[in-house]
Amino acid sequence: MEVVQDDIAPFLLPSVTLPLTKSYTYFSNVPSALVENRPDTVNEPCVLGVDEAGRGPCLGPMVYAVSYCPLSRHQEFKKMGFDDSKKLTEEKRTQLAKTIEVSKDWVGWAVYVISPQDISTNMHKRPVYNLNEMAHDATIKLIRQVIDSRVNLEEIYVDPVGPSSSYKSKLQSHFPGIAITVEPKADSLYPIVSAASICAKVTRDQFVQNWQWTESDLALSKNFGSGYPSDPNTVKWMNENEEDFFGFPSIMRFSWKTISQRMMQSRNVEWSEDEDDEHEPTTKRAKKILEEKIAQKERLRKRAAKYNHHRKGKLNTQLSLDTTDSLV
Repeated sequence: MEVVQDDIAPFLLPSVTLPLTKSYTYFSNVPSALVENRPDTVNEPCVLGVDEAGRGPCLGPMVYAVSYCPLSRHQEFKKMGFDDSKKLTEEKRTQLAKTIEVSKDWVGWAVYVISPQDISTNMHKRPVYNLNEMAHDATIKLIRQVIDSRVNLEEIYVDPVGPSSSYKSKLQSHFPGIAITVEPKADSLYPIVSAASICAKVTRDQFVQNWQWTESDLALSKNFGSGYPSDPNTVKWMNENEEDFFGFPSIMRFSWKTISQRMMQSRNVEWSEDEDDEHEPTTKRAKKILEEKIAQKERLRKRAAKYNHHRKGKLNTQLSLDTTDSLV
């Protein structure tokens, strides 16, 4: 008798909450080896790394991640095969993410998931709240939360966003007394940053692979490619799934010039708000034309309900990542 195995649910990190409509933080439990007031581990010196995933793509979230552990065990990540996530296969990245999950007794981590809707909203603000500022605020927010959890951070390693020297000075102003290194390719040089790189990359990839549409009655392909505007697979997806009037669903970052310029060039529908004030038609043909216009307008309004996240002037300004007030 042939045994049919049940479908195995895909592995999802606990940092992935679907559907994604606004930015949020996931924070793992503080490792048991670092819990304060244990006689054998009080004030255990720790190291923390910072990295991101999804800065360049025109769709999906941008994810900032931190990982931390006792300084005495920092080099163990290298022995387990951790490296810059971009150098590893998807299978290897998933394996390492599982390794982090089963090492909760000595490894802690957190992510800030910045939704594509919030990215667009922030970059449409005046003055613009740009990607560098979002990245800096996300990093500061995550480090602050680790420190507030009574983890004794002595060293921090960061893959830079913008000039390294000014970024380091900014971080030192927020976290005096901690040795901070801001260095390009830190995800290849420092194992704790490699661990953060895995947390960020796997979280973002799982969001994109398992994306849930928030627009009603929407069923589109999820073969997005890498999400970079130069990726032929991403271009193909956009060509096949761009809606004639409203463009794209909320997975897209509408503040990207490649997206906004594309939509400006492809929009060809004119909608006059004065049509309702026209005189009552007097002939059967004129009445029929007016009825068709009204029906067409109603169809457009119904379709607008699915894509109203990027109507002009309707961006949600309440979903800002701006953490300035909370960081003072």
